[in-house]
Amino acid sequence: TATDHCCFCTNQKAAGAEDFRKIPNGTGGVEDRMSVLWSHGVETGKLTPSEFVAVTSTNAAKIFNIFPQKGAVVAGADADLVVWDPRATRVISAATHHQNIDFNVYEGMEVTGIPVFTLSRGAVVYDNGELNTVRGAGRYVDRPCYPSYWKSQARRNSLATPEKVERAPYSGPVA
Repeated sequence: TATDHCCFCTNQKAAGAEDFRKIPNGTGGVEDRMSVLWSHGVETGKLTPSEFVAVTSTNAAKIFNIFPQKGAVVAGADADLVVWDPRATRVISAATHHQNIDFNVYEGMEVTGIPVFTLSRGAVVYDNGELNTVRGAGRYVDRPCYPSYWKSQARRNSLATPEKVERAPYSGPVA
């Protein structure tokens, strides 16, 4: 849930028809990721609702090193909030999404759990299917290198380095 969102239309992706190295990297889908994750995570019992919030908000903000400005409901944070209907359903389609792209990687998938209301820095930007954004209202959020968990992760990685196991070659029967 913390990755690139890159909208390239079909004709742009076709740049790699003869050489896959020329295919623009990434895909769209950020609009639908939370519903897909709710459907295949919470609805299947693989995630609790609290884990869903952590994965989609708090942990993502920590990975991108923008916590607690993002990913937290605390004084001084950006007040980005989503009101979630865990029982509502919809079918994902390029015909109804808000992304500037001519296809959807989740096309035809029925999902349970959808956003019904979204605040960004305290302003209503989504209300029951209607996008209410203003061009130029966004702002740059600085992402300093090496978030707080980085030293711990580097240490964990160093301790998990595979080690070769020396053993005599197998000399028994072969089935």
